[in-house]
Amino acid sequence: MEEARNKYQSRFLQIRKQTEAICAPLEVEDYVVQPIVDVSPPKWHLGHVTWFWETFLLQAFKNAYKPYHALYNFLFNSYYESIGERVMRQKRGDLSRPTVREVYAYRHAITEAMLDLIETVSEERWQEFLALLELGLNHEQQHQELLLTDIKFILAQNPTKPSYCHAPRRKGIKIESKMIAIAGGKHCIGYNGTGFCFDNEQPHHAVWIDEFKLQNRLVTNREYLEFIEDGGYRDFRHWLSEGWEWVQREGWSAPLYWEKRDGEWVEYTLSGMEPLNLNAPVCHISYFEAEAFASWAGKRLPTEAEWEVAASKAKPLSKQWFMESECFHPQPPDEVNEEFYDLLGNVWEWTNSAYLPYPRYQHASGAVGEYNGKFMSNQMVLRGGSVATPQMHIRTTYRNFFHPDKRWQFSGVRLAENA
Repeated sequence: MEEARNKYQSRFLQIRKQTEAICAPLEVEDYVVQPIVDVSPPKWHLGHVTWFWETFLLQAFKNAYKPYHALYNFLFNSYYESIGERVMRQKRGDLSRPTVREVYAYRHAITEAMLDLIETVSEERWQEFLALLELGLNHEQQHQELLLTDIKFILAQNPTKPSYCHAPRRKGIKIESKMIAIAGGKHCIGYNGTGFCFDNEQPHHAVWIDEFKLQNRLVTNREYLEFIEDGGYRDFRHWLSEGWEWVQREGWSAPLYWEKRDGEWVEYTLSGMEPLNLNAPVCHISYFEAEAFASWAGKRLPTEAEWEVAASKAKPLSKQWFMESECFHPQPPDEVNEEFYDLLGNVWEWTNSAYLPYPRYQHASGAVGEYNGKFMSNQMVLRGGSVATPQMHIRTTYRNFFHPDKRWQFSGVRLAENA
């Protein structure tokens, strides 16, 4: 038991420190900015993940626990209706107080309290506690990814295009696009292991897929540029009706962060403005753009079941380009050595599947039940993880989901076609 407690103390502390390491390059002025409703200020992220520990674990398992601050439940609750009222999402950037210093003090106090709780919670309640501890660790890792994507969007709004870091880059090589056949028939998808997973990954269940083909690699900037230069953003025939409305209303003409300067394409990265690397995977495109590109290319997007079946059968799966690489930008292959490239990592891959519950899905009772289930409408599934995803956080069964117009995540595309 002591060994398990020590292991979880170490893991908890490592994840807490990693969150703060992500924010270390920021100036204090960067912590409060909220350019759009989808992006939360870094200060709010730091407070929210701390509030999660305090609300769901300390208050539930520590005897006579007294909340750190009477108003922090209102300030840092995200969307939990059962927990109480909260600052509306679009107002998070209006909070100049508590200060950054005060939020860090809150974090450090709750970290110490949690380390003590991991050591002292009773053996009788350990399994109940452990389930919420695992959820909290994975919740904070989700916010580590959100921090990186939100920081990028915040900094990109500044005309000076500041650099967050100076990560090494590689030119890579051009990999031939191949469509690899995947056998049809009855397959099983969904998590079936003994470790942690989110409730939306279960239950493990059978699906039928027809034989299909999946692209061996991600769509590159070179290919996407061909779509642009062929008038892809000006031809309604490639677009879903709602996607075409977004193109016209928002004036989309290229992926988010792309700019054309002196006749050359460049893009904003967390290392500042860089020339467009034609060998790298295209990134920061919406579902609408991914679907339009697939239509233009005479292909389609894979379903999430097709993607998972292919990923479960591909060996080995490369796990190179995640948050731990600290490149914070999609990287091209540098050698021809894999059947499938980047099924895990580099960029999230849009699928053609709506985010819906699996058959026989049941969400948990109480506030924890609000974590995933209530968002199962009007969103599309992405698979595979990205350069902003912690490596230990990803699985082939992991289901990410966003509205089809969203572009600020590290999202790209891999093509599929019928056999």
